[in-house]
Amino acid sequence: MATDTVTDVFEEHRPVLMGVAYRMLGRVADAEDVVQEAWLRWSAADQEQVREPRAYLVRVTTRLAIDRLRHVQSRRESYVGPWLPEPLVTDYGPTVPDTAEQAVLADSVSIAVLVVLESLSPLERAVFVLREAFGFPFSEIAATLDRGEPAVRQLAARARKHVDEGKPRYTVDPGERRDLTERFLAAAAGGDLDGLMSLLAPDVRLVGDSGGKAKAPLRVIENADKVGRFLDGAARRGVPGGAVVETRFLEVNGAYSALILVDGKPDSVFQLDVVDGRIANVYIIRNPDKLLGFAS
Repeated sequence: MATDTVTDVFEEHRPVLMGVAYRMLGRVADAEDVVQEAWLRWSAADQEQVREPRAYLVRVTTRLAIDRLRHVQSRRESYVGPWLPEPLVTDYGPTVPDTAEQAVLADSVSIAVLVVLESLSPLERAVFVLREAFGFPFSEIAATLDRGEPAVRQLAARARKHVDEGKPRYTVDPGERRDLTERFLAAAAGGDLDGLMSLLAPDVRLVGDSGGKAKAPLRVIENADKVGRFLDGAARRGVPGGAVVETRFLEVNGAYSALILVDGKPDSVFQLDVVDGRIANVYIIRNPDKLLGFAS
C-alpha cells in the first residue's frame, strides 16, 4: 500500500479511534498518545495482511488504551481532590447527521458517564465503550479483546448494570440546561444568593477538580445551603483587581457549558446537570493541565 494511502486510511478512521481512546481514558492528551502509537503500529504493519483496516485499528487502539488505563489508574489514586475528565469540546454537526446517533455519542461522553466509567475495570470499560458508544457487535469486541463472546457479553451486562446504577436517570432539555446555566452564572457573579438558591435542588452536589493546582474544594460539597454559600463566597472573593473576566458558552462533553477566562487565559469550565428544572450537579474543572485545549 502506498504511503499516502496508508495515511489516508488512518485519517479516515482517526475520529473513531480518538473517540474510543478518550472514552477509555477521560483525558485528551492520553487519548492522543494512544492514537499516535496506533498510527506507528499501523504504518509499520504489513498492509497486505490487513483485511479490515477499521477493525484492525480499533483493536490496536483499544488494547493500547487498556494498557494506558491500567497505568493511569494507579496515578489517579494519588490525585488531589475529586477527579473529573478533561473537558472535550463536542460539536458533531454535519459529521453525525442522525439526531439519535448524536444523542448516543453525547451521552457516552458526558461528564456524568465518564465519572461512572472510572469505577469499571479496564476490560468492562472497553466493552462498554465499544458496544454502547460505537455499536460494535459482540463478535468483533471479542476478537478485539481476545476473549470468548460469552465472556464479553457478561462483561457488557456487568458494565451496563453498573453504569445504569451510577448514572443520573434523567433527560435534560438542551434549552432548559442553557437557560439554567446562564441564570446560574449571572446569580453567582452578581452575588444574588437568593436567586442562586432558587436554582439549586435540595440535594445538589458540587464537584470541583483542581488536582491541587488551583483553588477548588478538595471534597464534594453536598446540599443546597452549602453549595450556595460556597459559590457566593467564591464570587465575593472574585479575581485579582484589574483582571478581565470573560465567559464563553460552548458545548463540552455533549452538553451546554461555560468557559471562564481571566485575562484571556482559561480559568475554569462549568457544567450543570439539571433534574426537574433544578440544578442537581455542578461540575467545575479548574486543573490548568485539563484546560490547555482551551488556550487561544
